[in-house]
Parts: sequence; C-alpha cells; structure tokens
Amino acid sequence: MNKNLIPYDPQPPKVTSGIRVGTPAAMTRGMGPEQMRQIVRMISRLLHNVGDKAIQVEVKGEVREPCCRFPVPIAGKRI
Repeated sequence: MNKNLIPYDPQPPKVTSGIRVGTPAAMTRGMGPEQMRQIVRMISRLLHNVGDKAIQVEVKGEVREPCCRFPVPIAGKRI
C-alpha cells in the first residue's frame, strides 16, 4: 500500500482520502484472486474495527496462513 493518487478521487492530491493496494508482492509469492479477496477482507475488518485489539490479534493470526502457504521467493527458492 502506498499514498499514490487514486483515480477519480475528488480530493486534492495532498489529501489522503483512501488507500491503493498493489498486487506485485502478492503475485510474486504466487497468490491469486482468491488470496487477494482474503487480504481485502482482512483489511476491511481492521478498518471497520479501528482500535479493536481482539480483531487485530485475530487478523494477525489469519495473515500467517497465506504468508506461510506462499513464501517469499529468494534466488529461485522460497523461504
């Protein structure tokens, strides 16, 4: 995620009014559309429950599964 301009955003460029999620890192790991939907659901839960420590702990646990299932490739190997 980063703070790039979002297409058709009515706010001026210096106002952060949304997030833009990129897929290159997920695709490099071999993730596909289903994993991206899973990532979006996790982000959505966090944004709808800002400050809820229980939700943060739950989502942190959920993040482990796809990260372990799709490890980062290093020099032709996955770690």
